[in-house]
Amino acid sequence: MSIRTLIRGGLVITAADEVHADVLIEDGRVAALAAHASAAAEAWTADRTIDATGKYVIPGGVDAHTHMELPFGGTAASDTFETGTRAAAWGGTTTIVDFAVQSVGHSLREGLDTWYAKADGNCAVDYAFHMILSDVNERTLKEMDHLVGEGVTSFKLFMAYPGVFYSDDGQILRAMQRGAANGGLIMMHAENGIAIDVLVEQALARGETDPRHHGEVRKVLLEAEATHRAIQLARVAGAPLYVVHVSAEEAVAELAAARDKGLPVFGETCPQYLFLSTDNLEEPDFQGAKYVCSTPLRPREHQAALWRGLRTNDLQVVSTDHCPFCFRGQKELGRGDFSKIPTGCRGWRTAWTSSTRPSWTGTSAADAGSRSPARAPARMFGLYPQKGTIAPGSDADIVLYDPHAEQVISAETHHMNVDYSAYEGKRITGRVDTVLSRGELVIDQREFTGRAGRGAFVPRSTCRSL
Repeated sequence: MSIRTLIRGGLVITAADEVHADVLIEDGRVAALAAHASAAAEAWTADRTIDATGKYVIPGGVDAHTHMELPFGGTAASDTFETGTRAAAWGGTTTIVDFAVQSVGHSLREGLDTWYAKADGNCAVDYAFHMILSDVNERTLKEMDHLVGEGVTSFKLFMAYPGVFYSDDGQILRAMQRGAANGGLIMMHAENGIAIDVLVEQALARGETDPRHHGEVRKVLLEAEATHRAIQLARVAGAPLYVVHVSAEEAVAELAAARDKGLPVFGETCPQYLFLSTDNLEEPDFQGAKYVCSTPLRPREHQAALWRGLRTNDLQVVSTDHCPFCFRGQKELGRGDFSKIPTGCRGWRTAWTSSTRPSWTGTSAADAGSRSPARAPARMFGLYPQKGTIAPGSDADIVLYDPHAEQVISAETHHMNVDYSAYEGKRITGRVDTVLSRGELVIDQREFTGRAGRGAFVPRSTCRSL
């Protein structure tokens, strides 16, 4: 039976503006908004009323870059779809877009069906899929068309990881050409993996095995070079391009130059690049392994360029690249050889803190809500206006966010299936209080009330430029 819900008294942040309004929810969707104490709002009745006084009422987060249960480096990401989406709900994320993986020699269909099976019946919030292309050939290019029709409308390729995910320039060009024809968006991991492998081999031969060397061999210039090359290939193909996990000032400059030419080129960054640095990779006693991710953490001076890119819209999206590996038994696989450390970070709550807290971004509350973590990825990945806003007809994915509450980040309370926090002990202001997913309470005043299996697959339309 449908429950009619009324949210009263909050500052509502939609995709366009901010307004002191009440929100009426029916049948899992936003039915109406009306100003506080207006005749329309006062006339509403509801089965359940939620008091949002003193809180932001914000669209549920859309995390467009996650890796649940991803096999990598002889192990697998430690969050399942059940544990990961439950943790996402705690952080105010109500939709994830995870990466299904095509294995070399296998079809896209087989890889996608494997991910459907992993997620089905296990998710606490809604989910969608990107498709990783590991083997570009005539058969898989044709399969791209079918996946777009199924609502899987974005495809990730790698310029890194030779022998695993790597695609050469010819394969990338062919995939981009297909995307230009069928509307699929090509997402690019932009690092020169061939050159990086040479530098890895040379570093290990010199006895440089500690985690800090992971960042040193994955050079800033090799991210910038690959970003530039991907942009030029996209120009040749006449295709839009989305560059994932941008970490370096020089790569941002490549994106900015392309966008200055009016090219449909887009980029994301992640919380770890905004708040962590190579200082963390240098922590003693192998603790730096906790911060190994690819692209790697950069020297702190790169952070200013990333924040500036978000303000100037040269970077459009903040996503987590949530791919957690436990320190014990997983990150420890790389003791004595940094190249064997599973690469990945965790980050549900940090995405909301970095993107929603206006004093950190130098923007208004409305801008924080209308860019990340809801509207920008929702538009970019074909979920808007079903997701990413609070407007009549949109899914009632809504977060009540207390901008004044303080919390201390800790592995003991982060709800993820990983045994450490990259931000352990940091005190922050701002906290998710209550979360609704399609009108159902999944977090009710800091208590989890959701369940595995209530999350639904969401087919997506094609990219809308930002």
